[in-house]
Amino acid sequence: MKPDRPDWTPPPRDAGQPPAELRRIVRLFRPYRARLALVGLLVCASSLVSVASPFMLREILDTAIPQNRTGLLSLLALGMIVTAVVNSVFGVLQTLISTTVGQRVMHDLRTAVYTQLQRMPLAFFTRTRTGEVQSRIANDIGGMQATVTSTATSLVSNLTAVIATVVAMLALDWRLTIVSMLLLPVFVWISRRVGRERKRITTQRQKQMAVMAATVTESLSVSGILLGRTMGRADSLTKSFTEESEQLVDLEVRSSMAGRWRMSTIGIVMAAMPAVIYWAAVALQEGGPQVSIGTLVAFVSLQQGLFRPAVSLLSTGVDMQTSLALFQRIFEYLDLPVDITEPEHPVRLDKVRGEVRFQDVDFGYDEKSGPTLAAIDIEVPAGGSLAVVGPTGSGKSTLSYLVPRLYDVTGGRVTLDGVDVRELDFATLARAVGVVSQETYLFHASVADNLRFAKPDATDAELEEAARAAQIHDHIASLPDGYETLVGERGYRFSGGEKQRLAIARTILRDPPVLILDEATSALDTRTEHAVQQAIDGLSAGRTTITIAHRLSTVRDADQIVVLDAGQVAERGTHGELLRLDGRYAALVRRDSELAPAV
Repeated sequence: MKPDRPDWTPPPRDAGQPPAELRRIVRLFRPYRARLALVGLLVCASSLVSVASPFMLREILDTAIPQNRTGLLSLLALGMIVTAVVNSVFGVLQTLISTTVGQRVMHDLRTAVYTQLQRMPLAFFTRTRTGEVQSRIANDIGGMQATVTSTATSLVSNLTAVIATVVAMLALDWRLTIVSMLLLPVFVWISRRVGRERKRITTQRQKQMAVMAATVTESLSVSGILLGRTMGRADSLTKSFTEESEQLVDLEVRSSMAGRWRMSTIGIVMAAMPAVIYWAAVALQEGGPQVSIGTLVAFVSLQQGLFRPAVSLLSTGVDMQTSLALFQRIFEYLDLPVDITEPEHPVRLDKVRGEVRFQDVDFGYDEKSGPTLAAIDIEVPAGGSLAVVGPTGSGKSTLSYLVPRLYDVTGGRVTLDGVDVRELDFATLARAVGVVSQETYLFHASVADNLRFAKPDATDAELEEAARAAQIHDHIASLPDGYETLVGERGYRFSGGEKQRLAIARTILRDPPVLILDEATSALDTRTEHAVQQAIDGLSAGRTTITIAHRLSTVRDADQIVVLDAGQVAERGTHGELLRLDGRYAALVRRDSELAPAV
């Protein structure tokens, strides 16, 4: 068993801080400003071309038809057709460029979040559900697709169209324009209310999607299926998932219908505006200039053309407020503090001898839980072997995690060849320290791919050599597909001992000078443990080895044995010396003897 792990919670947000600053969102598009500028030019050109049609329509009704000017009529009709064609071409180009930019921004976000998560400390993952992480990358970023691919273009396009249309309406008749604009403030107020409501519901919806993703990831994994069926909880899990899905249905419906009646009211009013314009045109003629039929028809055409971009602009504002909830969740991950970072001027070791030393090391996961390790001072010479034993929760695994910097010390230092591991570059540390743990992880890929994860350029001969050293080659060769055999999710097509030997073969390929064995055989039966131990003995030869042991039979030959108790070194020495001391180690040995099965 592992020691208690730290609890992780997201960093608190300032209550007065905006959930996602617009300037930060704008920065996401900055690398693509040249393309966006081209989109802006296309949008402006398209808007200007669009408002030309009503003016040509006015000339047709007021001049070409009444004066029977066939040539002018043909020219104006051709102009309206050309306008439509040009608008279509501009629209296709806008969509192509804006969609490309949007997809690149989504790619940048996905990559940034994944990169950030790769840098997070182990404590983050021990307390964060896997489905929650997947949901942030898949659902949250996926939910922003419409925003980043089309919203910016739609905003510029509709805003330009509205401005151009209003200017054209003013040019036709400023009095009718004022009548058309009287209800605009009401429309803006309604859209803002709807936007705030949808943003609130969207935040709840994304949280519920994360819960469902976590449930699916946990319950439909191989381990989850085995546990659910053997415990007779399949029906209970299905019922729980159904209830969570029902909650999501409710949130989806509420999100879709939020403000729908308010926005429909806007549509009804806008659709009724032509009747208001006709009435106003008649009323205005009593005390002012006459409004020609051509002007009236052109104005109504513009006013109806204003309806689509105006409503779309209001809807875009609603969508942007909704998307802020998604951006907030993404930015929360991007803003997570990274505790373990590479130094500004890292030390690179071209050749590592493998001397490891813990110098007055203290470590604690957090202030509340207190120290896990205290005043640890241990030296392991290059090529030497250290065994760390002790009761559950004494800090054995935590001590081993400090060497590859899965955690950083809170006091003292850990050195490799005399250099503090915090001063080494990550590449040197990864190359120097290999870890074989009790919880072997294999990808759902072929045996060869799993082995090459340690050394991507390894040849087939190197794979076989490593597998032979780990005493697993004969078993792999006996499989129908040999090294191309799929191991199944988490290696469930292989036994525990076979998976451990595959992990050992993978580590042999890396050939690290320092080897950490974290209870690598504690979950195996005696016969399998013996086979795996032989592979470990071959792997350990000539390397600095730190063994975290639960079964003491595996550490009798270690150069030095350290007994931890409550995070402190209680005893140290060789197997024989500690037996003669007749202290904690001797008591652990007697316990193992009593628990050993009778032969």
